[in-house]
Amino acid sequence: MRHVPWCARVAFALALLTSLAPSHAQDLLQVWNLALQRDPLYAGARAGRNADQELVPQARAQLLPYVQADAGGDINNARRLRGLSESNTTRSAGWALTLIQPIIDFGKWDRLKQSEYFASSADVGLQQAYQNLILRAAQAYFDVLAAQDTLRALQAQKSAVTTQLRAAQQGFELGSTTIADTYEAQARLDLLNANELVAQNVLQVSQDQLAKLINERPGILAELATDTALPAPSPNKIDDWTQQSVNASLDVARATLTTKIIEKQIDIAKSGHKPTLELHAQTGSASDQGIYGPRNGPRSLDSSVGLQLSIPIFTGGGISSQVREQTSRLQQARYELEAAKRQAVQSTQLYFSGVTSGLAQIRALQAAEKSSLASLKANQTGYEIGVRINIDVLNAQQQLYETQRALSRARYDTLMNSLRLKANSGILSDGDIVAINQLLSKSP
Repeated sequence: MRHVPWCARVAFALALLTSLAPSHAQDLLQVWNLALQRDPLYAGARAGRNADQELVPQARAQLLPYVQADAGGDINNARRLRGLSESNTTRSAGWALTLIQPIIDFGKWDRLKQSEYFASSADVGLQQAYQNLILRAAQAYFDVLAAQDTLRALQAQKSAVTTQLRAAQQGFELGSTTIADTYEAQARLDLLNANELVAQNVLQVSQDQLAKLINERPGILAELATDTALPAPSPNKIDDWTQQSVNASLDVARATLTTKIIEKQIDIAKSGHKPTLELHAQTGSASDQGIYGPRNGPRSLDSSVGLQLSIPIFTGGGISSQVREQTSRLQQARYELEAAKRQAVQSTQLYFSGVTSGLAQIRALQAAEKSSLASLKANQTGYEIGVRINIDVLNAQQQLYETQRALSRARYDTLMNSLRLKANSGILSDGDIVAINQLLSKSP
């Protein structure tokens, strides 16, 4: 026998152990971290927030000193019209340094305060994008799991119907059943084949959706064990959640900031009727004249300091029109704020009910699954002894697997409603992803 080198034997053993070792599935927390790094929508929201933060220093700059330096030079050539003779050429150059400091300008102070509201609204918008990313990542993850569960249930039902088809064929060959039993089983199997193709397509689409979020094809995903108990809302009182959503909902917070922004816009428009006061300081020099006009004598350095008061008297009614415009927009913003509060209450009631009724539905479907399994076994036994017909077994099988698919979907929907409930109340965070991730089984 040919001798195998010891290093080759060790390498083969390591490869064999690696192939037999249990692989760990990709869990929800890993998917969330990838989405946080790679999702373009959240990255765009973060860039937009950073851009809006620059409104504050831009508005503050309008209240700070403005310094400008100017320099120039020219050549002036004059000739007599007759014969273009007796020309005279003069050259001049000059520079000036000007400082302007606003002293009283109510509109610029109002713009500074308004820019702070814009920055705060951008912060809230980024929080909304963050929570929306959590919801999108969890929804895409659970959609893949639900599609996998549906496909597995259909394949299990298909296997059971195939077994029942063989039994019907054998019974027909032995003369104990009619050909109708074979036709019934075959029709049910054909329908399952069609449904299996649809389920495979749904799984592919769900995986594509998750891949778009994390920019890579998802691997084997950690799953929710069938015996995992889902947590109830905490606190388990709808009034507490309703009050929380009205006070802390991000939609309500952003609508409130929009109202404040428009209120400041009204103040800005009204400031058009108010006087402004600025400090002007200038210094400079010219080669042949002063910067304030012609002078005889040697070149000099001219400087001036003074106050400039501007009082608007009549603007053609434009300022009053702007005030009326922004007043109407303020009324619109207040109505939208009230609508946001009502929507927050309605959404809270919807999601809270979705969690509580979902938990009750899960318990009912778990009981239905046990009853359906017992019914299937009883019908199979009855079919074997001749007291049940083939269609009874097929209906019992269909009822069991439909119950299992409904139970799987109810569990994922309940988890998503719990996340939406927290998002609607403004308290959804990555800690909730960690909590749900602990419910998942890491071994595929």
